[in-house]
Amino acid sequence: MKNTALSHIHENLGAKMVPFAGYNMPVQYEGVNAEHETVRNGVGVFDVSHMGEFLIEGENALELIQKVTSNDASKLEIGDAQYSCLPNKIGGIVDDLIVYRIKENTYLLVVNASNIEKDWNWISENNSMKAEMKNLSEGYSLLAIQGPKAVEAMQSLTSEDLSAIKFYTFKVNDFAGVEHVIISATGYTGSGGFEIYCKNSEVEQIWNKVFEAGKDFGIKPIGLAARDTLRLEMGYCLYGNDINDSTSPIEAGLGWITKFTKNFTNSEALKKQKEKGVSKKLIAFEMIDKGIPRQHYTIVDANGIKIGEVTSGTMSPSLKKAIGLGYVSTEFSKKDSEIYIQIRKKTIKAKVVRLPFYKG
Repeated sequence: MKNTALSHIHENLGAKMVPFAGYNMPVQYEGVNAEHETVRNGVGVFDVSHMGEFLIEGENALELIQKVTSNDASKLEIGDAQYSCLPNKIGGIVDDLIVYRIKENTYLLVVNASNIEKDWNWISENNSMKAEMKNLSEGYSLLAIQGPKAVEAMQSLTSEDLSAIKFYTFKVNDFAGVEHVIISATGYTGSGGFEIYCKNSEVEQIWNKVFEAGKDFGIKPIGLAARDTLRLEMGYCLYGNDINDSTSPIEAGLGWITKFTKNFTNSEALKKQKEKGVSKKLIAFEMIDKGIPRQHYTIVDANGIKIGEVTSGTMSPSLKKAIGLGYVSTEFSKKDSEIYIQIRKKTIKAKVVRLPFYKG
């Protein structure tokens, strides 16, 4: 089990530690609901240093990225970030990721912790144009400082105007006494804030100064459990739950990051899917009757016939109601469609809703 550079701090803070993607990670400190509310209403800090970072450089860097990702990275200016995915050859997704354009021919790909080796191998296999690739994952840390008070609480730590960093852009500047830190606004919570990428040797100093600066704003450390409830309220996909090697970006409602203005892995097949339609779709639903949906619960129609499966579900701390995501046969994907979730031996009524669940 690997540790992040801050694992000892989480343990000293009394975090409940769990194995996640090969790392010893804090799942919660004072409790999921309290931590969730801290991020929705104030400011909280996640250690997400288990995420993977690949540097793709050189004159063929863009060509490689265009080949392996679904979105159009040629649209990125220096300082822009882009949500994208790595399609496989059989209609599924190798991973979802964020592409940052650092310099003219330098890109940073941020990938999911559980897929670091898989993604690296996949991109390497497709690197026929010989772009330069470096796996920086082991040497870098990542903090997500999230919540409506994040900008105000952290402004004293940097000469960068944090309020000017727009969603899905980033700056490289000083932060908490460290030079050349990536300050990025690509949050996964729907409550604003930003992420800090730094070297492992710098992260403890940054963590300490962040908590010092945020003291008057009620800043708290937040675990992975609240990260999951926060992202689910926004309807953000989680790899391994809502998307995987056998779900296509079109089925997952990720057509908006699937651009057919270029050729990429399996683009012809995905284009046909978009034109002809798909037989199943990822939907959002809320429970009408009492019960909490969980991953792999069966979804049925009014006659008890299986029409799909839950991929993510929880009791929403912000909405005080049970919500979920799942794949269903396309005819049940329209808003207000009545569906039923099988919870143990009961069949519980739910309805399809539009995302996001949480409107802020």
